[in-house]
Amino acid sequence: MIGRRSGLSSPDSLGAYLTFAPRLGRTDAQRNCVSNIRPEGLGVEAAARRIDWIAAAGVARGVTGVGLKEESGEVLRVNDGSY
Repeated sequence: MIGRRSGLSSPDSLGAYLTFAPRLGRTDAQRNCVSNIRPEGLGVEAAARRIDWIAAAGVARGVTGVGLKEESGEVLRVNDGSY
């Protein structure tokens, strides 16, 4: 699911939540979140690469959340060039 979270201080911020085999009863520990997708945060291209990696690895390994340590090896920059 990708969407805007209401109530945040940045109204243009998006978050993407990924869960392998979603169903009722899944906990936050079983999903990954890519957050702060916005011009002053995590850029769209970097977010897309991170989401792609999580989705592919989650399907290949059959798990998301704390059971899926991100090992993409890529340092993702925010748009201002900081890390």
